[in-house]
Amino acid sequence: MKNSLRKWMVLALISGTVACLSSGCAWSIGDGKEHTVNTRTVPTRGQELIDLKKARDQGAISEDEYQAQRKRIMEK
Repeated sequence: MKNSLRKWMVLALISGTVACLSSGCAWSIGDGKEHTVNTRTVPTRGQELIDLKKARDQGAISEDEYQAQRKRIMEK
């Protein structure tokens, strides 16, 4: 009985190991194409307005440019 149980346990261990290794290999092989994830974040309207105001306050853009860009953002 003990030998039979040991055989089943060894067989289960080997089967599990083979299944894990074979699924891992299939996963790593893939389709040969590179896949990238777009990690670019899209700013919210509020963040755009905050950034725009900072640019105006720091003198990077004029008041007219600020108003034009603010209008563009608000119309989105």
